[in-house]
Amino acid sequence: MKRIFDIIVSIIILLIFFPVGIVLACWILIESKGGVFYRQERIGKFGKPFLILKFRSMRKDADKLGKLTVGRDPRITQSGHFLRKFKLDEFPQFINVLKGEMSIVGPRPEVKEFVELYTEDQRQVLNVKPGITDYASVEYFNENELLGKSEDPHKTYVEVIMPAKIELNKKYIAKPTLGNDLSIMWRTFKRMVS
Repeated sequence: MKRIFDIIVSIIILLIFFPVGIVLACWILIESKGGVFYRQERIGKFGKPFLILKFRSMRKDADKLGKLTVGRDPRITQSGHFLRKFKLDEFPQFINVLKGEMSIVGPRPEVKEFVELYTEDQRQVLNVKPGITDYASVEYFNENELLGKSEDPHKTYVEVIMPAKIELNKKYIAKPTLGNDLSIMWRTFKRMVS
């Protein structure tokens, strides 16, 4: 049931978003070299790696200087700031959903570097398919700004934000119903437009 829901909703959203996506793609290409999309390895269900798809919001090869983006990171392009502010850079992930690598709602997939720090208890979030949005995405909608206020963003993420997000993910895993999915999707939409 969840898979059928994911496929139908993803197709509808991609069709509706397509004209906007074309405009955003042109803006990205005009502003900086490096292509429209950004692919990054993330860890999916049962620890299997996959390439997550996003609109490129940073300068080419910017991730070689670090995985975390903090505050007004100079690596982020002007179009990238707009995309990230409204979470529009995440829309290509509906393609990941169609491919079966992700679900619309589920724990956000992490990079290997951070997954390797998970405790055995925290690794239970890898027992379900990762998602585009979840409770943690709503709660930490402005995560970039929070990290920007930290003296040591990496430490803050690993010791404070990541564990808190995992606890929220565990809350979702305990009750992964269609009603919960719809509630999280609605809360995410409200955060995007507020």
